[in-house]
Amino acid sequence: MDFIDVLRFLLEIYQKEKVDFAFIGGFALQAAGVTRATSDVDFLILSQDMGKIKPLLIEKGYKLVHESKDSVHFLGETPSLGRLDFLLAHRKYALEMLKRAHMKEGFGGQFKFKVIVPEDIIGLKIQAIANSAHRREKDMPDIKSLLRLHRDKMDMELVREYYQIFDMEPELDKLLKEVSDEA
Repeated sequence: MDFIDVLRFLLEIYQKEKVDFAFIGGFALQAAGVTRATSDVDFLILSQDMGKIKPLLIEKGYKLVHESKDSVHFLGETPSLGRLDFLLAHRKYALEMLKRAHMKEGFGGQFKFKVIVPEDIIGLKIQAIANSAHRREKDMPDIKSLLRLHRDKMDMELVREYYQIFDMEPELDKLLKEVSDEA
């Protein structure tokens, strides 16, 4: 995937179409100080904005591979276009994540874009684990790294709320103890 060209294209679309968005996934992790390889680009956008960008993505050479009320996934017809995944904000928590997102610079200052905050990255990872147990191996180390780096500045009540939603609160207590013991 040619991340620079894809991001330039997407950011131009978002600006032209007045699409509110934030990076989630690997780019949000990177912005929060956790380095992990990624092969796609993940976004949170308002659900009503998908209608504005879907035809432009298809025109650019993306193929729609999945669409539901919660997410839309595209795959480029060429490897340079890569994969784009969109989480559609229409529920309370996703809408709040989009509101809390903040501006960051990336790619050596070439781009400015919004990313979700570390608490919300954790919330999405907890949801992914709850929805698909095989995600645990990939996502738990990311959560632990985020807690190591940001727990003193995080809204831990929000993090705890995410764990409570998915009946995983004891795991948070265990993870916080591990992170504290490492310090």
